[in-house]
Amino acid sequence: MQAIDLLLQRQSARTLTSPAPTGAALELMFASAARAPDHGKLRPWRFVVIDSAAREAFGDLLAAHLQRTHSALSAETLARERQKAFRAPMIVVVAAHTTAGVKIPVVEQLLSAGAAAEAMLLAAVALGFNGVWKTGGPAYDDTVKAALGLEASDVIVGFLYVGSEAAPGDPPAPREWRDLVRRWEPAR
Repeated sequence: MQAIDLLLQRQSARTLTSPAPTGAALELMFASAARAPDHGKLRPWRFVVIDSAAREAFGDLLAAHLQRTHSALSAETLARERQKAFRAPMIVVVAAHTTAGVKIPVVEQLLSAGAAAEAMLLAAVALGFNGVWKTGGPAYDDTVKAALGLEASDVIVGFLYVGSEAAPGDPPAPREWRDLVRRWEPAR
């Protein structure tokens, strides 16, 4: 697959199933992530892989977060929250390990982690897999971060749900971009 085709055709998966990337494929995805722009060579990316039986514990973590942050939830609502962990055979938590007080602004460290996440998704597609990037309340919760082994100052930029696409959707429609671009003309 040509790189430009990958960039123009990538779209989030609707339904993911096994197999998930393993071994060399997963290593290539992480190697791709490590090529993300990294001003100051801080290597701010952190990755937590959740697969197999760990998805059940992750589902419990999601449900516990929802229960802690919302009142009067039904058992059905909590069960649906637990099921989010089973959207794909693998979840990769992508976080920015930010370092305040260095020359590189924290926002650039966050953007680097976001670029690493996108590189992982593109690598997954190039290797015959697909994924979808999710966030939501748990991504911003200190208890969730601690349970995942991240520091309070770390910022989860996304939960990447990764696997094989069960039924690829229609090719993506071209997205209009022209109304998002303007040429700057300096004042005279």
